[in-house]
Amino acid sequence: MSEPASISTGIAARYATAVFELAKESKSIAKIETDLSALESAMSESADFGSLINSPIYTRDQQAAAIGALAKAMKLSPTMTSTLNLMASKRRLFVLPQLAKALRGLIADEKGEITAEVVAAKSLTKAQQDKLAKTLKASVGKDVKINLSVDESLIGGLIVQVGSKMIDTSIRSKLGNLQNAMKEVG
Repeated sequence: MSEPASISTGIAARYATAVFELAKESKSIAKIETDLSALESAMSESADFGSLINSPIYTRDQQAAAIGALAKAMKLSPTMTSTLNLMASKRRLFVLPQLAKALRGLIADEKGEITAEVVAAKSLTKAQQDKLAKTLKASVGKDVKINLSVDESLIGGLIVQVGSKMIDTSIRSKLGNLQNAMKEVG
């Protein structure tokens, strides 16, 4: 891991821990989850929001004013609003994506959940996702939340990653293995 990425992750982890502890004390973890969903949506859908948190051309005061207005419009909790204002005043808004990821991890640990990153050749139905989650739960012993993405180049099958364990059952991978085996024989 590069040093700047490591520093950003460390900063985000400290903020995430503080927000999580405050939310846990005030029994508002569910509200923080709602806030996270709103922030993640804003980060992925709004180029202006991305520019605000990443661009050095905005002053601390401009970032703080914009974050205050956004927090009010998004109806964020007082804990999240205060955290974002503090981050703006310290020019730390650039770690917001890492903060969201770290906070999601802390909340999942608290709930006894784990997230499985699943890449499929085509979109899975709700029933298929539930069956996969049930199968993974039997394997890992925790409730599994599925984060699904579609990659048609897989041809068929799935790539499932839970923690550091990865299972690749895609047809693309099997064809690649077959191609390598044939090269070795020839």
